[in-house]
Parts: sequence; C-alpha cells; structure tokens
Amino acid sequence: MVRSRRGAGRIGCLFFLLIVTAIGYFAANIGEAYWNFYRYEDVMRGEAQFAANRSDAAIKLRVESFADSLGLPYPANKVTVRRGTHDIFIYANYDVRVEFPGQVRELHFNPSASGTF
Repeated sequence: MVRSRRGAGRIGCLFFLLIVTAIGYFAANIGEAYWNFYRYEDVMRGEAQFAANRSDAAIKLRVESFADSLGLPYPANKVTVRRGTHDIFIYANYDVRVEFPGQVRELHFNPSASGTF
C-alpha cells in the first residue's frame, strides 16, 4: 500500500535549516570579533613578558603590525606602552561593527597586558 505524503514536513525542515543558518552567520560575526580580540591581547601579553629585551618602540611596532594583520579597525593600531622601573603596561582601544538582523551594533574592546621584569 502506497501512501501519499504532504510536503509540510519538508518545508518545516527547510525553515528550521534557514533559521539555524541565519543564527550561525550572525554568531560567526560576533565570534570573529572576539577571537581577534583574544589573539590581539595574547600578542600584547607575549610582548609584556619579554619587555626586558625590547624597547618600547619595538614593542609598539610589533603589536601595531599584528593588529594590522588581523584587519582590526584603525584605532587598534594606536597602541600605548607605559614602562616603569620593573613593570610595563600595554593597551589599546577600538570598536568593531557587527551586523544583526535589521541593525548594526558596535562592540567596544580594550585589550591590555601588563608584566614585570
């Protein structure tokens, strides 16, 4: 015996896949912004760890170059390095625009690292 099937089950499945894909797309945009922030801050931590062997200008250049290689917006390239007698503080501030359905939000990031030597 052969039964006829309605297409409602298939349309429901396609709608579900469309929703999951849309959520994945917007989550990927947010995820990329945070992933780049963590990578950028990790480079700052590495530079702070080896600050005794590098000048402030060299540290600033290396961090700014890494920000450029990540494709971060311009303010991320404005790195500040403050050095004390036995400590160092590296930081920057920048905003990333993330698209959501019907709106654009700006996420503010302020990566920083400090260390002693």
